[in-house]
Amino acid sequence: MASQFVRAEIIVTGLVQGVGFRYFVYSKAENLGLKGYVKNLFSGEVYIVVEGEKFLIEDLFKKVRVGPLSAHVRNASINWTEPKNEFTRFEIRH
Repeated sequence: MASQFVRAEIIVTGLVQGVGFRYFVYSKAENLGLKGYVKNLFSGEVYIVVEGEKFLIEDLFKKVRVGPLSAHVRNASINWTEPKNEFTRFEIRH
Protein backbone atom coordinates (compact mmCIF):
# COMPACT_ATOMS: atom_id res chain seq x y z
CA MET A 1 0.00 0.00 0.00
CA ALA A 2 1.40 3.36 -1.03
CA SER A 3 1.96 6.02 1.58
CA GLN A 4 -0.52 8.87 1.39
CA PHE A 5 0.46 11.70 3.73
CA VAL A 6 -2.37 14.24 3.91
CA ARG A 7 -3.90 17.02 6.00
CA ALA A 8 -7.50 17.22 7.14
CA GLU A 9 -9.62 19.84 8.83
CA ILE A 10 -12.48 18.40 10.86
CA ILE A 11 -15.39 20.30 12.40
CA VAL A 12 -17.59 18.54 14.96
CA THR A 13 -20.96 19.88 16.10
CA GLY A 14 -23.34 18.85 18.87
CA LEU A 15 -22.73 18.54 22.61
CA VAL A 16 -18.95 18.51 22.19
CA GLN A 17 -17.70 21.17 24.63
CA GLY A 18 -17.37 20.65 28.37
CA VAL A 19 -17.54 16.86 28.01
CA GLY A 20 -13.85 15.93 27.60
CA PHE A 21 -14.05 15.91 23.80
CA ARG A 22 -10.71 17.64 23.17
CA TYR A 23 -8.88 15.22 25.46
CA PHE A 24 -10.67 12.32 23.74
CA VAL A 25 -9.44 13.55 20.33
CA TYR A 26 -5.96 14.20 21.71
CA SER A 27 -5.59 10.68 23.13
CA LYS A 28 -6.89 9.01 19.94
CA ALA A 29 -4.64 11.12 17.70
CA GLU A 30 -1.61 10.44 19.92
CA ASN A 31 -2.28 6.68 19.82
CA LEU A 32 -2.45 6.81 16.01
CA GLY A 33 0.78 8.86 15.76
CA LEU A 34 -0.95 11.82 14.11
CA LYS A 35 0.17 15.45 14.36
CA GLY A 36 -1.85 18.65 14.63
CA TYR A 37 -4.22 20.16 17.17
CA VAL A 38 -7.76 20.28 18.51
CA LYS A 39 -9.52 23.34 19.91
CA ASN A 40 -12.96 24.61 20.89
CA LEU A 41 -14.55 27.28 18.71
CA PHE A 42 -16.69 30.13 20.07
CA SER A 43 -19.57 28.72 18.00
CA GLY A 44 -19.69 25.65 20.26
CA GLU A 45 -18.03 23.39 17.71
CA VAL A 46 -14.72 21.54 17.99
CA TYR A 47 -12.08 22.16 15.30
CA ILE A 48 -9.38 19.62 14.49
CA VAL A 49 -6.41 20.05 12.16
CA VAL A 50 -4.51 16.82 11.63
CA GLU A 51 -1.72 15.53 9.40
CA GLY A 52 -0.62 11.96 8.80
CA GLU A 53 -1.38 8.87 6.78
CA LYS A 54 -4.85 9.11 5.22
CA PHE A 55 -6.01 5.73 6.57
CA LEU A 56 -5.02 6.80 10.11
CA ILE A 57 -6.91 10.09 9.80
CA GLU A 58 -9.94 8.16 8.51
CA ASP A 59 -9.70 5.97 11.63
CA LEU A 60 -9.58 9.08 13.84
CA PHE A 61 -12.58 10.53 11.98
CA LYS A 62 -14.63 7.38 12.70
CA LYS A 63 -13.83 7.72 16.42
CA VAL A 64 -14.60 11.47 16.42
CA ARG A 65 -18.03 10.84 14.88
CA VAL A 66 -18.90 8.82 17.99
CA GLY A 67 -16.94 10.79 20.60
CA PRO A 68 -16.63 10.06 24.32
CA LEU A 69 -19.64 8.70 26.23
CA SER A 70 -20.56 12.11 27.68
CA ALA A 71 -20.69 13.79 24.24
CA HIS A 72 -23.45 13.85 21.66
CA VAL A 73 -22.04 14.36 18.16
CA ARG A 74 -24.65 15.80 15.81
CA ASN A 75 -22.41 16.17 12.77
CA ALA A 76 -18.77 15.85 11.74
CA SER A 77 -17.33 17.10 8.47
CA ILE A 78 -13.90 16.54 7.00
CA ASN A 79 -12.03 18.59 4.42
CA TRP A 80 -8.90 17.06 2.85
CA THR A 81 -6.01 19.38 1.92
CA GLU A 82 -2.31 19.26 1.16
CA PRO A 83 -0.06 18.76 4.20
CA LYS A 84 2.05 21.71 5.37
CA ASN A 85 4.33 19.70 7.69
CA GLU A 86 4.06 22.39 10.36
CA PHE A 87 3.45 20.13 13.38
CA THR A 88 5.84 18.12 15.52
CA ARG A 89 3.15 16.56 17.73
CA PHE A 90 -0.58 16.63 18.50
CA GLU A 91 -1.80 19.16 21.05
CA ILE A 92 -4.84 20.71 22.67
CA ARG A 93 -5.07 24.43 21.95
CA HIS A 94 -7.04 27.01 23.89
